[in-house]
Amino acid sequence: MASTSTQPIATADKSILTPVMTLEGHEPWIEYMSLPDGEQHEFKNVSCMSYFPDGKEIMSGSGDKTIRRWDLRKGKEIEKDREDYEDVKAVGVSRDGRWVVIAGKKGIKVREVETGIVRTFHEDDLTWCINISADSTLLAGGSFREVRIWNLDTGELVANLDTVELEPGPFDQPFPGALRFSGDSCKLAVSLYDLRQGNTIGRQSHRLQVWDVQTQKLIVQKPTDNGSISNSPIFWTTNDKSIVAVSNTVSSMIYEYDASTLKTVGAPFKHTSHVGGLALSSDCVLLASSYNGTIKLWAFESRQLLASFDVESPITLLLSPDSRQLAYTRYNDTKIYICDIPANILASIESTSSKSQHPDLLNVRVLAFSFLHTIPFSIIVRCNTSHRAP
Repeated sequence: MASTSTQPIATADKSILTPVMTLEGHEPWIEYMSLPDGEQHEFKNVSCMSYFPDGKEIMSGSGDKTIRRWDLRKGKEIEKDREDYEDVKAVGVSRDGRWVVIAGKKGIKVREVETGIVRTFHEDDLTWCINISADSTLLAGGSFREVRIWNLDTGELVANLDTVELEPGPFDQPFPGALRFSGDSCKLAVSLYDLRQGNTIGRQSHRLQVWDVQTQKLIVQKPTDNGSISNSPIFWTTNDKSIVAVSNTVSSMIYEYDASTLKTVGAPFKHTSHVGGLALSSDCVLLASSYNGTIKLWAFESRQLLASFDVESPITLLLSPDSRQLAYTRYNDTKIYICDIPANILASIESTSSKSQHPDLLNVRVLAFSFLHTIPFSIIVRCNTSHRAP
């Protein structure tokens, strides 16, 4: 989605975002740190969340080694569905609600919700991030130096994207911070960091890449000079025309990049410090971002700042499937906060959405497919035509 705006509009004053529900259950945990005092340190945070497609339940993962499922109608944990998982990094629920995916220190665990059948992918290998394709058939997992893609139905490894071979010189310790399939499931966007690059602690080299899933070839990549490691999500916009990603340079911004060239599109969303959380509504109308004690809501296409809220140390942001609620977590806090999007903002974005032609990405239906010699001809045609110039 190309924006016609040349400068972002900031008109909203800061106010308080009042949660309508607070989910409590995750616990603090103790770890030894490699610090001079050699003492134990207590940590408290919920590191990852994912809504179920009906918006009535949410999954969460924490360093307390538990995965919890919450009923948002009752505001309580569904305790029978609690799972233990060491050093969880990511959780995900497929858009058809069929699969629940957990990733962390022991690889990836995939559970079919209806049958309870569990598969383990990439076992005993730390997985940093995951993404499930819009058609709920493919799973991508990012670990040190590589990204792998599996068929969820069969468990077959169908692609292995080796990022190292494409990074000459000092860029030899890359790990993916975020992944996202395009809406048609034909491409994969990768936010890639180098653990060894940089002269000061916390400043790392960063690249944004776009891969062709079928051919396993890199289509385009761009160094974005990200000033620090971030696992902020990346997003595709309507019709897979562009990609939204954070650039935490000295002037921290959120950029929209053309998906074919990775050149910037329109004006950036400007922030005054490190951007931590990012969420884009499924219709690409509402953008939420967090940094330095603030959560902001933006009209995506116009770049207009709709609201700015004082929130202490927000980390993860998540918009509900219908974009009517915002879930967030905070540093040094084990709670999950659920907030209603203010009525005036809903009215504003619904008016914008009704005037546009944006389909809801949650309702995108793509034929399931497998790879290599078993790819159906209709899918090859679809993916190939998606690369043609309009």
